[in-house]
Amino acid sequence: MSKAMTSSFWKANGLSLVLLAIFLACLVGQWLAGWMVWNDELQRNGWPALHLVEYARSGHFLSATFENWESEFLQMGMYVLLTVWLRQRGSAESRPLDPAEEHEEIKAGPKPWPLRVGGLWKRLYATSLSLALLALFAGALVGHALGSLAHENALRAMEGRPSLTLLQFIGDAQFWFESLQTWQSEFLAVLVLVVLSIFLRQDKSPESKPLEAPHSQTGG
Repeated sequence: MSKAMTSSFWKANGLSLVLLAIFLACLVGQWLAGWMVWNDELQRNGWPALHLVEYARSGHFLSATFENWESEFLQMGMYVLLTVWLRQRGSAESRPLDPAEEHEEIKAGPKPWPLRVGGLWKRLYATSLSLALLALFAGALVGHALGSLAHENALRAMEGRPSLTLLQFIGDAQFWFESLQTWQSEFLAVLVLVVLSIFLRQDKSPESKPLEAPHSQTGG
């Protein structure tokens, strides 16, 4: 790959590549830190330590990972859906209050294939973003439940208590405490962004209105 092609690739995909790199760095950091924390707890209770790969399959790691992914995908899926119907005057995160002020800029080029095929594919494509995010949320929710169940049963084994089934664990307050503590923080973060973008600016960011835009202006 030539230097010009490499430069063009980075320029065209820089945001996703940097976010991916940050995500992987944080995930590896979580993996290593969690491995040390869990092994410390195991050894204090007279249980053998886990190898690093074994830890990646443990309930301690899976529960913490999927619990956070679950809340992120729920937040983004609900936000995508709510902004279809609801408005916030002056927020850069909202569509205009007046439908007449809305306009879509569509550049010349081939349409995505679901639009060319039409029918059911077109209808699915019209809601594909929210469907994908909510499907990811459902998958993460299942991963969280299974990981937390494994972690809870590991703790119970240390204490000599009987294990729980999946249905028993889902009906337990612990599972919902883990979920709701992350859900509320995600929706708080979105609320703060929606409200702060009315009054505050970040020059050149698509999440902000232009610097000179009045506070009452809705949309970017």
